[in-house]
Amino acid sequence: MRYLVTGAAGFIAARVCEMLLEQGHDVVGVDNLNDAYDVRMKEYRLERLHTLPGRRAPAGEQPQAESPTRPGRFTFLHLDVADRGVIATLAAHAPFDAAINLAARAGVRASVRDPWAYVDTNMTGTLNLLELCRHHAIPKFILASTSSIYGEDAPLPTPETADSSHPLQPYAASKKGAEAMAHAYHYLFGIDVTVARFFTVYGPAGRPDMSVFRFIRWISEGEPLRLNGDGTQSRGFTYVDDIARGVILALQPLGFEIINLGGHENITINGLIALIERLVGKKAIIERHPFPQADMKANLADVTKARQLLGWQPRVNLEEGLRRTIDWYFSERAWARELKV
Repeated sequence: MRYLVTGAAGFIAARVCEMLLEQGHDVVGVDNLNDAYDVRMKEYRLERLHTLPGRRAPAGEQPQAESPTRPGRFTFLHLDVADRGVIATLAAHAPFDAAINLAARAGVRASVRDPWAYVDTNMTGTLNLLELCRHHAIPKFILASTSSIYGEDAPLPTPETADSSHPLQPYAASKKGAEAMAHAYHYLFGIDVTVARFFTVYGPAGRPDMSVFRFIRWISEGEPLRLNGDGTQSRGFTYVDDIARGVILALQPLGFEIINLGGHENITINGLIALIERLVGKKAIIERHPFPQADMKANLADVTKARQLLGWQPRVNLEEGLRRTIDWYFSERAWARELKV
């Protein structure tokens, strides 16, 4: 197969690309390499994709068995999905069996400061890719969405049927708009659409502005750990390989479906800090700050639908996933300790 993957230098998309390439598929990856967070992390992931066939297994991973097929070919295009001209440029690289739209401006707090950037990437970018599918016979479209879409009073664990019409931040609102546009294109033009709503994702080479990377870095280096609120807020953390595997399973024809992909273990932020302290072998120096209004108090996915439709469920438990992430950090510490968090 031949797949288009946007946001290819991003955390989740890079892992999706790796898995597809290891399975022998060809991937055209698109990313604008913006500075929403330290671009050195994006460059690191992109370099891994360019050198995938001969790479060694990263710290914490088991070496992959030799693939029965050739490794897939990876082509990278430095493009912005929000630019309308991207449609013609990508059409020149068609045909594609599916478009996997993982390009996104993420982050609830940053979206309050610059909502226009979120509308550009998350809504206009999605529209451009749907137009590409419409005019160039791409039958399948996957859209990355977010658990933040469920708002303030979601039941826990949260099913896909929970209210998603009252987003609390421009980020979640932009994702709701993208979901609605994808449904319109499914209805009008018959594009098979799967919306994957991700819950809190972590793992090796994760976003340096997210809590797991920051906590590992701050504890390991003896830097003050910035704790927002009292630490009783909770999350259902999901290991990146589980998320990437769910995205690939969602490539099957489903019509139009919205599917949660999320962790099966709920932990408070205080509990997360304590677990990282134990695995690193150092105590955190905690610096307390007010709880941001844009943040959610809790999230936890109901993944019944993913289990029924995709045969998917998380495989990597939180302690094992954190151990792999910490191993990765120490293997890349020389430069990872310098990233902006």
